This record gives sequence, C-alpha cells and structure tokens, in this order.
Amino acid sequence: MGNKNKTISFRVNEDAFETLREIAEERDISLSAVFRNYVDMLVAHDGQVQVVPEHEVDDESTESGSSFPPKVEVPKSYVREHERLELEAEHLRDQLDEHRRYVTQLSQRLEEEEDGEDVIQLEELDDEVDSEEPFKLG
Repeated sequence: MGNKNKTISFRVNEDAFETLREIAEERDISLSAVFRNYVDMLVAHDGQVQVVPEHEVDDESTESGSSFPPKVEVPKSYVREHERLELEAEHLRDQLDEHRRYVTQLSQRLEEEEDGEDVIQLEELDDEVDSEEPFKLG
C-alpha cells in the first residue's frame, strides 16, 4: 500500500500555543508546518529533540549531558590529513586518466600497424620453424 499521511491531535496551553504561533510567524510558515517540522525532526533523531526558542538555546550541555544538535570537535591535524588525502586521490585520478590515454594511444597504434607486417606473432614463428635451433633476439 501507499504511504498515507496521518493526523495527530494534541492540546497545548495558551502560552505554548502563542509561542508556537510566534515561531511560525518568524519563519513565515504555517503553524501546521511548525508541527510537521517538529515531528520530522523527532522521527529523524529517534526522539532526541528539544524545541526551544532560539534566544533560549544554551551552548552548554542539556539535561541529558549532550548538546543538541550534537557537536564534534575535529583536530586540525585530521582536517589537514583529510585534505592531503583528497589532493593525493585527485593526483592519482589524473595519473590514471593519463595512463588510460596512453594505453588507448598504444592500442590504436597497434591496430594501425596490424595492417602491415611489422608485428610478428610468436605463435606464427613456432609454426614456421622446422628445426630446433634457438632464436636469438637483438
């Protein structure tokens, strides 16, 4: 079956309702869109959502011991190493492209030369040899 929308009803006190209405007006969206956003965030973060006005948001830890949204400090060395690896990967991609072009060029040259007798197939030599004399190259 298809994904059907469901309706949720709940009651809030008048102060909370006015606060929600102000939030909706600040964001220039409908009150129902505020609730939909809240429900979407609640589902996406497995119930770990706390809705407060922006001016009341505290950078310190919340009651549960972690801040929301979660913040992670990354050492500069990690960022630099990541950037170095990205540059190296780009360089390797460029080398791979250059190698592919070279192989394509060699393949095209080989196809062009196959029309002539410049290429000697070793299998053909084995068929032509009647004696057991070793071949010398060069």
